[in-house]
Amino acid sequence: MSHAPAISGILETAVYVDDMEAAHGFYAGVLGLERMVGGDRLSAYDAGPAQTLLVFLRGATAEDVPTPGGVVPGHHAQGPAHFAFHIVGADYEPWRNYLGSQGIEIISEVTWPQGGKSLYFNDTDGNVLELASPPLWSNFT
Repeated sequence: MSHAPAISGILETAVYVDDMEAAHGFYAGVLGLERMVGGDRLSAYDAGPAQTLLVFLRGATAEDVPTPGGVVPGHHAQGPAHFAFHIVGADYEPWRNYLGSQGIEIISEVTWPQGGKSLYFNDTDGNVLELASPPLWSNFT
């Protein structure tokens, strides 16, 4: 085969946290994401059409996990992770104001060369979250 088959997008992204209850309060309570699955070691949140945010309890996922359908390989991360949520440009200022009203400190704002803007802030475990409006990347307009 001379080239890889097409990738349709990113289905899941993950962060690791030390306190699942505090993380749920943040992701569901502050950001308004709907939790689709909840448990002691994992919560899965609807992050948009065909997009899922996985929140894992740090240290609880390093071992393989057998399931009826097959084995999920172990994975783990330490330190702060980063991911970005897509927002429309018209929602940039409302998000900025909303985060402030929730006591969430904006740690940085960037206006990108293509014209898009990003708000950066932390979750309860210090993961770096971003709300990004287009255009930012050539494939994000």
